[in-house]
Amino acid sequence: MRYCFALDLKKSKKNILAYEAYHQKVWPEIVQSIRDAGITNLQIYRVENRLFMIMETTANFSLAAKSQSDKKNRKVQAWEKIMENYQQLLPNSKPGEKWRLMELIYAQ
Repeated sequence: MRYCFALDLKKSKKNILAYEAYHQKVWPEIVQSIRDAGITNLQIYRVENRLFMIMETTANFSLAAKSQSDKKNRKVQAWEKIMENYQQLLPNSKPGEKWRLMELIYAQ
């Protein structure tokens, strides 16, 4: 399966550079949590302050299960707390809804 998400960064060159620096040295525990959940490939792209994440997963991957696992993982929670310093919600997001699942509108 493939999932695509969007999120904005706070519009500051300093914030954007810091966010990118963290993603050049992602903590090994974060990478392990991604793999353990069944995510086989994860990429994040940026234009201006808009982020676009593509996740490819195994057939038995569950967004709900990943979310529950993340809530119990101290390292993931610590990483997310740091990332919140740089991120901002997309317009019309629900409280706490950071990465917004995108709808596929065209495929060939």
